[in-house]
Amino acid sequence: MGEYRSGFAGIIGRPNVGKSTLLNRLVGQKIAIMSDKPQTTRNRILGILTTDRYQIVFLDTPGIHKPKHQLGEYMVTVAQKTLEEVDVILYVVDVSLAPGLGEEFIIAQLQKVPTPKILVLNKIDLVEEGVVKERESFFRARLTFNAICPVSALEGTNVSLLPDLISSFLPQGPPYYPADMVTDQPERFIMAELIREQVLRITREEVPHAVAVVVEEIVPRPNNYLYVEAIIYCERESQKGILVGQGGQRLKEIGTRAREEIEALLGNPIYLDLRVKVKKNWRRQEQALRQLGYDRRLLQ
Repeated sequence: MGEYRSGFAGIIGRPNVGKSTLLNRLVGQKIAIMSDKPQTTRNRILGILTTDRYQIVFLDTPGIHKPKHQLGEYMVTVAQKTLEEVDVILYVVDVSLAPGLGEEFIIAQLQKVPTPKILVLNKIDLVEEGVVKERESFFRARLTFNAICPVSALEGTNVSLLPDLISSFLPQGPPYYPADMVTDQPERFIMAELIREQVLRITREEVPHAVAVVVEEIVPRPNNYLYVEAIIYCERESQKGILVGQGGQRLKEIGTRAREEIEALLGNPIYLDLRVKVKKNWRRQEQALRQLGYDRRLLQ
């Protein structure tokens, strides 16, 4: 294949700076859930972009932040381990916000690794050009970057410049994955994430991050239908009441919207059977975290 290049690019940054939106835009398909709530992403999500000259395997990490509970610690461990494993780091920042202690914390982590770094100044659609230059100066003064790219992941501005830029830092070698593959995550995981996205959107501030979704069963039915059984776990009975809603109305709305997203992903009609269960304080318990798919031991 001659000069073919392939390798791994880690997408890091504070919570809510647009990392998942950027990943979805880069691979051209929705594989990471998007929400305006911080800490939406909990697991590394692999997105794969393949061209005739290179293959980039993206790792989307949880936003680096100061952890407040076991789930938070798990998320930060995932993000920091990614820095050691990739060929290039995309450090995504939100130019519409003044840099604070959160950015200083990430910069301190980045100073420890020799990996090539690209600064992605996101959300340029929200500010004047002078502000973008100001932010660029702030980060340049604190860290050496191999490249800087201002983008709007939401609108797609300049995003097409990134793949060629990223590929220049990748080693020569054959692709890791088949050309038609856009993620290594099983469909079951993506389905659970699409359901969780609707929970975050519909419940807003009422049930912030106390939810986890597990797809228990996927059964083929006649006429190309799929039966999907999923459980939404929350931490308290009061949260369960909010999720279900009066007469089950809210759960029905979550189910309807999630079903539409899953059908668009799979290209199959599905019957989504959604239930809500309480698992008290699951975010603070190692065993509960493992049961719900967040296992720090896998990172060793």
